[in-house]
Amino acid sequence: MDQLNIILPDDWHLHLRDNESLATTVPAATRGFGRGIVMPNLNPPVTTVAAAKAYYDRIISYRPEGSDWEPLMVLYLTDNTTTDEIRAAAESGFIHGCKYYPAGATTNSDSGVTDLANIYDVLETMQEVGMTLQLHGEVTDCDIDIFDREAVFIERYLKQMVKSFPNLRVILEHITTQQAVDFVIAGNENIAATITPQHLLYNRNHMLVGGIRPHLFCLPVLKRDIHQKALIEAAVSGNKKFFLGTDSAPHTKESKESCCGCAGCFSHPAAVELYAEVFDQAGALDKFEAFASINGADFYGLPYNKTKITLNKESWTIPESLPFGDSKIVPLAAGNNIKWKLEN
Repeated sequence: MDQLNIILPDDWHLHLRDNESLATTVPAATRGFGRGIVMPNLNPPVTTVAAAKAYYDRIISYRPEGSDWEPLMVLYLTDNTTTDEIRAAAESGFIHGCKYYPAGATTNSDSGVTDLANIYDVLETMQEVGMTLQLHGEVTDCDIDIFDREAVFIERYLKQMVKSFPNLRVILEHITTQQAVDFVIAGNENIAATITPQHLLYNRNHMLVGGIRPHLFCLPVLKRDIHQKALIEAAVSGNKKFFLGTDSAPHTKESKESCCGCAGCFSHPAAVELYAEVFDQAGALDKFEAFASINGADFYGLPYNKTKITLNKESWTIPESLPFGDSKIVPLAAGNNIKWKLEN
């Protein structure tokens, strides 16, 4: 197959940052996508409907002329989130979920939830009003190995939570393990997961063998190849519970290439093509449209995009770096030659 025509995809998990960063991140997010679930981990975080609307307006002001791309907003849950705020979010028409970050788990997550039990009244209200819970599923205990934190979270907290709230719509974001795949498959129809391009394309050997590659460092961290294979199998399976979420997260070149490199991969400059590479290598291009364009929309109860995109079998090289304000940013797979290219 030399050409692929699919419904315009959506990105069900992305980071745009704020202010001048939006001049780079918003146009990149619109490339090959119709909508994007915008993560709320700003500093300070987006914890109210009013803050989400203000952030929405800032994002829209950077949307390229003629683009119909739509940011789908999310509230950031804290120990102090109120049930009234959840009801207001559900009635807003532009907020499509609430994000659970364990306090300290990733970039700008210090204001996150310290204990799931602290927000059980909020989860009850979310279940009642049909609001989706987006989960960063890791524990943050210092005594738990960083490669085990997703699996421990599932066993320690998540299994009990979904029993307590069986009608709560839950997305386990950016899954990285066989355990997460198994949990999602075994769960009821209200459980789903997003999968990133970096976790499909790479494992921890790619990041660490022969020297540290900081631009592959993200959280949850890349795992063993057995987990990578499990994620690929899930993505290409056609199972409606799995869908595209890039977790594209911009950081400047110098902040990544530092003694304490920031976590996050900026994948938007070639995200659609990188996913297509995975499906092509797996012999499953016929399953790509469902993963990229259908499953996520179905889970969120949104219509499919009305337009289509075309991908051509055409070799090109992802840039080594791109301008990012006064600095530069290194995209995921920078300098790599890939076989699929989005038609303009």
